[in-house]
Amino acid sequence: MTITLPLTPDLERRLQQAAEQEGLSADALAVWLLERHLPPAERQADLVQLLQSWIDDAAVAEQHETREYFSCVLDEDRPSQRKLFPSELKGVDMVRPNLLRFLLMASLAIPYGSVAEMSATATERVTQVELQRAIESAHTALWGKFIGPEGLIHDYVGELPTAEECALGKPNAIGWWSPIENGPMFTGTYLAAICQRARRSGAAADRDKARRLAQGLLACASVSNVPGFIARGMGTDGKCHYPMGSQDQTHPWFYGLHAYATSGIPAADKRKLVIDKMKEVADALEAADWKCPCDGPFQGQSRGDFKMFRHHGAAMYLFILRAMHDVTGDCVWLERYQRAKHERSEKTGKTRLEICAEGYPHDRQQIKNIDHAVLWIYVSSQGGLARLADWETDEKAREQYRAGLAVNARGALAVIDAYKTFDNSDTKVFGHARWREAYPAWFPQKTQADAERLAATGDRNILGERKRYEASRMRNPLAAAALVALAGYRDGFESVRRAICHYDYVQLNMAEFFFAECAYYALSVEQTVTGQASFEE
Repeated sequence: MTITLPLTPDLERRLQQAAEQEGLSADALAVWLLERHLPPAERQADLVQLLQSWIDDAAVAEQHETREYFSCVLDEDRPSQRKLFPSELKGVDMVRPNLLRFLLMASLAIPYGSVAEMSATATERVTQVELQRAIESAHTALWGKFIGPEGLIHDYVGELPTAEECALGKPNAIGWWSPIENGPMFTGTYLAAICQRARRSGAAADRDKARRLAQGLLACASVSNVPGFIARGMGTDGKCHYPMGSQDQTHPWFYGLHAYATSGIPAADKRKLVIDKMKEVADALEAADWKCPCDGPFQGQSRGDFKMFRHHGAAMYLFILRAMHDVTGDCVWLERYQRAKHERSEKTGKTRLEICAEGYPHDRQQIKNIDHAVLWIYVSSQGGLARLADWETDEKAREQYRAGLAVNARGALAVIDAYKTFDNSDTKVFGHARWREAYPAWFPQKTQADAERLAATGDRNILGERKRYEASRMRNPLAAAALVALAGYRDGFESVRRAICHYDYVQLNMAEFFFAECAYYALSVEQTVTGQASFEE
């Protein structure tokens, strides 16, 4: 059957934009949206038959009672102050055709999403145009300022450390507060989003960007002769690096390269190189009992243990094992995964699977102030948890992964509104670009504790307050948005869209606003355009 639908210019433009993002024709996307939202054929037929029998029946009093019941249920479940059926409408005739129209409207509205999603008024919802403009602004700002020539995200715009400074440990041997503090952590997490962007757009430029990021990650695993070492980033010569990585750098490295290897972007020979490097690192970590090795003067030590029984670590460790089976097909990785998810903590007696189900609240005793300050370290593990839920064939285990995703999403949603406190016209000083001046009290570091102590010696008069401001009011809310989106937690989707649209990305000093793209591309096309739906109330 062919149907001709008259579209306004605005609606036609929005449909075309969404189709281009998904890599579909406008016709194909329109059919997909109809299939997604229309009631199933059996349900529709049953509903029509039932309603017609009521219309044919003269039991007017019973129809009034049915109407009152539906009105009450819908209004009681509605978080908005505005009722669909206010008291002044009581007594209005809703029988026969009117009742049919009422019930059809109610039944057809349900598939569009949760009650919380439908509660926002048209003026409160973010439009697709606004959302797309914000994402492109973030994307342009990130690639224009923060992506280095080596293909890694720099923490901020500033001078890179020299080979001498990396060797001496300036500003500290961990690399904290330098522009190359979190290269694989940020880049790996972001690469998964860029692969999704490339899939939706089909643009060669987006595929090239994914390749560039993947090359940066591969370099992080190639600049040291220590097996399994993942450098935080490279200094001025493209090779020099700080001697300590961590599991927070290593897991996103796997997360991003897995997304790339399975994206269809790399040619077969390039894909093999990626998988071979992943296997090389994973084999080294297995030999090191999953402790992240150090380099240089700290060689023989480790920083970070994937086998630690935290929610953070459990999700990371299980993801890497299962992802390695996914890309290699080697059953040994699947066997290790099955064994690891049922291993128990000697301290709590809980399995990794049970810890995954508890969400990040499990970590609160060990990691302070997670909700308001540290959600950013959970974004890649939330993505890994979502993949574990997708892969899992055991229904009970899948439900435990999904439970953890939901716990994390609810916690994130409770703090996401901190974005509203960010003032885009704020003029606080961001002095971290002057990191050499801000950390003058250098001393030789013989232990990791020495490095941590040195990292705490910054001059606040130089550093200023802007980094703290962006961390609490931009980084954490956008990380929260990513946690909600990665969980598929529909009650938070409108908050995710609003958070993404709040910032003037050109004015930001810290690269962590890439979490906006992580959140956006974790939403399906349907979820990104939900803000366009117009429900007359």
